[in-house]
Amino acid sequence: MIHLLKQTTPLRPPNTTVAPRNRLPNIRYVYTLTAFVSLGGFLFGWDQGVMAMIIADERWLRLMQPANDWSVGFVVSIYNIGCVIGAMTTGFFADACGRERTISLASSVFIVGALLQAASYTIAQISVGRFILGLGVGAYSAGVPLYISEISPAGLRGRIVGIELMILCFGEMVVFWTVYAFYFLNSDDWWRIPLAIQVLPALILAIGCWTWVPPSPRWRVAEGRYECALEVLSRLHGSEAAELEISEIRKTVSEEQVTTQAAWSDMFKGPVLKVTLLGILIQMFQQITGTNGIFYYAPSLFKKGGIINPTMANLATGGIGVVLFLTSWVPIFYFDRFGRKTWLQFGLIGMISALIGICILQQHAADYPSSPANNAIVIFPYMFFTFFNMSWSSGSWTYAAEIFPISLRAKGNALCTASLWISNFVVAQVSPPIESATGYGLYIIFAIICVIAFFFVRYALVETRGRSLEEMAELFGIDGDEKGQDPHDSVTQGLLRPSSQDDDTTLVYEYEGDYE
Repeated sequence: MIHLLKQTTPLRPPNTTVAPRNRLPNIRYVYTLTAFVSLGGFLFGWDQGVMAMIIADERWLRLMQPANDWSVGFVVSIYNIGCVIGAMTTGFFADACGRERTISLASSVFIVGALLQAASYTIAQISVGRFILGLGVGAYSAGVPLYISEISPAGLRGRIVGIELMILCFGEMVVFWTVYAFYFLNSDDWWRIPLAIQVLPALILAIGCWTWVPPSPRWRVAEGRYECALEVLSRLHGSEAAELEISEIRKTVSEEQVTTQAAWSDMFKGPVLKVTLLGILIQMFQQITGTNGIFYYAPSLFKKGGIINPTMANLATGGIGVVLFLTSWVPIFYFDRFGRKTWLQFGLIGMISALIGICILQQHAADYPSSPANNAIVIFPYMFFTFFNMSWSSGSWTYAAEIFPISLRAKGNALCTASLWISNFVVAQVSPPIESATGYGLYIIFAIICVIAFFFVRYALVETRGRSLEEMAELFGIDGDEKGQDPHDSVTQGLLRPSSQDDDTTLVYEYEGDYE
């Protein structure tokens, strides 16, 4: 069954006048693939923001009749449980049938969940729909960064992953204003439309990843299909770089005894344990420092800050989407210019300052409920997301996707993504009752966690800027004994011999020969 899901079509050099060995890097192709598979990020962003205004609307509340704040929190957070399971299963499917086919399968599950959500009439029905939808989004959240990181040149990886985060933030912005527009419809069912229209991009992504998107070259090597892997690398990075990269990838895969032999238990043994803990913790801190505690319940935050009019509170919430999209461009152009640790620490300083500002303004609104100064509350959530988006939004995903050795990368990225979604679930579930009980005490808790995260980044993280994916094992002390081997030696020793597993037996690369 799994074999039927794999991409088995042979990949051959294009019929051009340029010899296959002389092809130049095609960064435009890398960007095009990144943008397309990042439709998964767009849908991720859409579902991060789609419920914020819906659960605060009186018409939806009258229909669904939630029992209390915990019920509302459950509708939001059950989606995160689905995301945990989706992310965890991504490791198996990404290794078994390929990264791009996993994204296609995730889209099919996503479509089912979206339709169930849009057709629901009770808390139980919409919760089931959101759980199934979460399975798809969880697979997106683990599979898309994994695929992108494996097709990206090392020097551009932060930028390439940043593009996916920019598209995710674009989805968050678009959904805020889409929901805001449908909010004014004179219908109790207005909220069904933004829940249903996401089916279209999911369908496009499912078809495209099944028929057009090439497989990850690193996954191809792990499968033993070296010629196809070399062809994908040549299309992406050019012939010269491809020959060096595939020798390095094959050497690394050989040392790690190939992906199919790696077990989940290996994640918690020897020096890999440190990598696992760093990946889990950085994704956990990305959530518990407050981003979705603010994001999911922004209308309530603005209301308690003195913006009582629901329309104005929703308008201010829509502004968060604009801020997220605009600031998401910063990592694309600047993230790789500085170290990962530098960006993460810089972001936390701004996030702490913004959380303190929210506390002060909510207290001011409680003391002076009619003061025009209460409108200033909008500044601080916008400030929080500005600093978050420049640093943690792309930084944690990039770091978790790049630090694991090849044999454990799919499983490691899935586990780290699952830790993010578990943390997301906790934040989504407990934020409403904590805020109801303590008011701005919720944001004091987030600020304290940000301080802890700062020390974690400063003293625990290992800097990875500029390192290739194959260098990560050596950086973290996982590498074996072979160091300093010339990549060209590996090629001349037959590293590019055709594999018996490769369907494309007509395509043979020999380092010593020339193409005719």
